Amino acid sequence: MRISRALRRGLGVALLAPLLMTAAPVEAAPAMSTDDTARLSERMVAVTTAKQINYYPSAAGWTRMWTTFDARKIDADLARARSLGADSVRAMLFPTLFGYPAPKPEYTAKLAQFVSLAGSHGLTVKLTLFDWWDGYSDTAGSAGWATAVLAPYRYDNRIISVGLQNELDPANATAIAWAKKILPAVRTAMPGFPLTISVSADDPINDLARLKTAVPLDYYDFHFYGNSERALSIIQQAKAAVAPAPLVIGEAGASTLNVTEGEQAAYLARVFEAAEAAGVGSVAPWTLNDFTAGAIPESAVAKVPAQYTYGLYRTDGTAKPAAAVVKAAWTGTAYPATVLDPGFENTAAQTPWSAFMPELGVPVRTQAMARSGKWSVAMTRTGKTSAGSPSYRISPIVPVFAGQKWHAEVWARGNAATGTSQIALSWFDAKDKWLGGASSAALPLGTTGWTKLSVDATAPAGTAGLQVHLKSGANTGTVWFDDVTMIKS
Repeated sequence: MRISRALRRGLGVALLAPLLMTAAPVEAAPAMSTDDTARLSERMVAVTTAKQINYYPSAAGWTRMWTTFDARKIDADLARARSLGADSVRAMLFPTLFGYPAPKPEYTAKLAQFVSLAGSHGLTVKLTLFDWWDGYSDTAGSAGWATAVLAPYRYDNRIISVGLQNELDPANATAIAWAKKILPAVRTAMPGFPLTISVSADDPINDLARLKTAVPLDYYDFHFYGNSERALSIIQQAKAAVAPAPLVIGEAGASTLNVTEGEQAAYLARVFEAAEAAGVGSVAPWTLNDFTAGAIPESAVAKVPAQYTYGLYRTDGTAKPAAAVVKAAWTGTAYPATVLDPGFENTAAQTPWSAFMPELGVPVRTQAMARSGKWSVAMTRTGKTSAGSPSYRISPIVPVFAGQKWHAEVWARGNAATGTSQIALSWFDAKDKWLGGASSAALPLGTTGWTKLSVDATAPAGTAGLQVHLKSGANTGTVWFDDVTMIKS
């Protein structure tokens, strides 16, 4: 989940203190047999192509999923995930809750039921161990706990892989030393199963490189919460950081507290498209459901309002536009035509378009004038400064890079229009630096009928992202925009 490393450090310290045991050396795991090596190879194919969903019930996040285990709700949710095209689900385990160093039968039984429910819907399970945990001094207890939890699943085909810990900090030498000692025990418990560790989204590229250097793993787990407009460049950097080992995107998402539901959908579409272009075959959305008030147990996570609204489904069970995007990506079908809202027919809450420099003029959806459909976007009495003009902007969902040729067009009309109204392309590098742009001819001044404005340009060297802007500056009248087209030629 998207949470800063500073907050993560405070999640479990108070709970862990009475549980820690004296550290003891852990023996290295024996070499895998030929059969285990073959199983690992087969499972790696599944891991690197998994259609995996991150999951907690809407009313029971994190540890609360296990303390208030609701088999009927979980069963219904897993059926819903399967209907989207998912073939795998992630389950996160908490030593301080499950019982440490000896897991309690109550919780191992709940885990067994979860794995069975997932299997009944054709979903494999990725087990993430040691969440909300920093008891790194107790290697013996950690190894014993992991071995006991995993024992029932040795050679169980319902398990796809095992993650040692969620978002381990590679800069923490104690954590790295602990991981090196615990991984052999996990390998012994689960021979032939791919093992991984994820890193947080704070500094993911450098953290992946540090982790790769410190801890050899079967594959590496990248959590993507960055700028989706530059997703291809970011994913390529992450892939290079761990090469030649495989990379998966174990979490990706946007909170609809921070963006519209339409932008959340476009965000995930960009990530799926960029991952495919980069040769990364598995993207796991965070998460299936939004969370109700009180669903997240008292913790640093619970205090972050955005954590409650990453879901593909709202708390009432209705689907956000992102659910259709994920289904399209997982089933190999076309994204909904509305994902970029080219005719402005989506509701304001479900459009991916956003205002730029709104202090100089706010784009307004209106039914007063439309070239097609019922809606257009109007800009009235706008300003202009040396920094630019107000606009309505969007980014395409296909990856953008240097050398591509792009065409964009929009239909516009004016009423007593002054100033400059255009469609424009703006290029950005991987660090969000503006590289320049290109603009169409301006809409003629005064009162005009619907007029097509178009612009063609080639992405310059260093391009990692593109924004399309519908601009109107220093306009004392009104201009309407409708029916946008963006094409990579």
